[in-house]
Amino acid sequence: MKFVVRPLHIISVGGYIVETDFPYRNIIVVNPTEEPIKIDIPIFSEDWIERHRDLGLEIIPVKEENTFLSNFRRAKVKLDKLKAELGVED
Repeated sequence: MKFVVRPLHIISVGGYIVETDFPYRNIIVVNPTEEPIKIDIPIFSEDWIERHRDLGLEIIPVKEENTFLSNFRRAKVKLDKLKAELGVED
């Protein structure tokens, strides 16, 4: 199945991780491009991360010991800076 990440948008795909031994509890996906990008869901393996980075997405894996909210906010601030530079409003 595919999911479309809108241009200059950020999402969390933790609910689509289906492996019980997957090393991350959540994944933050940032589309810093001005084009929509399709991602594969559900997530079955770690190679998903590199395959989607190759599409131009910023992929931020979140481990158990990491704070999801801090990582999400940091990525959102970075994305908002990029939007401001491009003159794009929400």
